Formats: sequence, structure tokens, C-alpha cells
Amino acid sequence: MDFDFALVLVSLTFLALLGWVYDRVKLSANRRQRIAVAATQAEENGLTLSDDMLDGLNKENPLIDTARSLFPVLFVVLILRSFLVEPFQIPSGSMLPTLKIGDFILVNKWEYGFRLPVLGTKVIPVGDPQRGDVVVFKYPKQPTVNYIKRVVGLPGDHIEYVNKVLYVNGEAQKLDVLAQIPPARPTRELMTEQLGTVKHEIYRDLLPSPQPRQTEWDVPEGHYFMVGDNRDNSNDSRYWGFVPDELLVGKAFSVWMHWNSFFSIPSFGDARMIK
Repeated sequence: MDFDFALVLVSLTFLALLGWVYDRVKLSANRRQRIAVAATQAEENGLTLSDDMLDGLNKENPLIDTARSLFPVLFVVLILRSFLVEPFQIPSGSMLPTLKIGDFILVNKWEYGFRLPVLGTKVIPVGDPQRGDVVVFKYPKQPTVNYIKRVVGLPGDHIEYVNKVLYVNGEAQKLDVLAQIPPARPTRELMTEQLGTVKHEIYRDLLPSPQPRQTEWDVPEGHYFMVGDNRDNSNDSRYWGFVPDELLVGKAFSVWMHWNSFFSIPSFGDARMIK
């Protein structure tokens, strides 16, 4: 999805702030002046301004009033979404079985450092991705699109992918078969993979499937090698390269809802932490 919600949110917050400042600096002074002039004229004529007349003179511009009212809400949402937690929906099956299409996840935005909204520039270092983390990042070939994959290679690592087995710095990452699916005529295997200290599940096709032409990579400094858990059905670093640090969005840590489609009923029964 290439809709840049962060840019829209920042723009709306800025416009609301301008409305609030304009009201405080210019419009409120105009309203006070109108009331003062009307009160003076009424006093000269021996009259008193009624409450209805005062309300009319003090009436705010509806558009400016809306902007002023929305600013605190937009500002809080901007802070929460930019620096703390951001929700995402899983649009594809590249992270099966860990994440299903329609899962709604929460992403920790401060795990890898505080970054400026839209620009993504890191202003306060906090931590770095660890091998096995599930990470949301901006697709290097189209930065308006968000991707989610698992960190396999860290800066300086040598990665190999041979016969559908990952090797990190020359060491094969351990695989154990849990099941063949479907049992009658299996087409794929459900397996556990020991990726460093992280043990997680992956899918691996039994039938022949297209494999990446390149089988070895050296991860440069400031970059990461990302791979999907649905190992034979994932467009990831094996095909398009590394993810630079400045394109990291955050660490996915929880599934809070599942919603198959607009016409289905959302389910909260599968809420879980992401491994």
C-alpha cells in the first residue's frame, strides 16, 4: 500500500496548529475588539448588550474552530504513532505461518531509536535489530510501501541460502520438520528454524519452486538482510538486496486482531505475541 498516512497526519497536524495559532493571535483579538466597540456604543445609547448579542459578536469561524479543536487530538495521535506504537495490517502471506493475511499487528517504534516522522531520520539511538526480529520497514525499491520480514543478516554477516537452508557466517540454521501439509498429498512442510537464539516456524515448499539466482551475500554496515517465513513465497532480500537502517519502521511485537475482509467479523481470539 503506497498511501503515506504519516505525511497526511503530519500535514493535518500542522494545518490544525496554524489554525489554532491564527485564532489565538488574530481572530480572538478581533472578537474582543468587536465586543468592546459594541459595548461602548451600547453604553453611549444607554443600552446593555444581551447574552445573545455577545454570543454573536464572539462567534468563532467554524473552520478555524474545528482546526483548533482537532489540534490536541491530532498531536497526541502523531506522537503515539511516530514514536511509540503504530498499527499495521498484514496484506500478504509472505510471513506465514507466523502472520496471516488479515492479521492486525502492533509495531514498537522506539525499539530501534526515535525517528522523525516522514523523514525517518534517527534522532535518538536506542537499540538495533537483532537476528530473528520481525521488522516492518520501507521497501527499498519503493519507500512509500511498507514490508514486513524477519531479520536474518546483521551488518558484517555472511549469508548463504543453499538447498533451502540458511547459513549465517558459515553455520547452518537448524531445521526440524513438524508436519507435512496437507497430510494426504503434502505440498509443503511446517518446520521450526533456529535462527541464532530465536526459534520460530516457517513454511517450505516440497514441490520445485523458483529460487534466487544469487546464493551468497555479505551484509554491508548499516544494512540488514530480511527474509520471509513463507520461505518459497516471499519477495525479500534474496531477490532485491539489503534494507538500510534509515528505512526501518519498527519491531512487530503483537497481533491484536484478525479481520479477513470488510464483510467478515473481526476476531480477537487469536491475539498473541509475535515470535
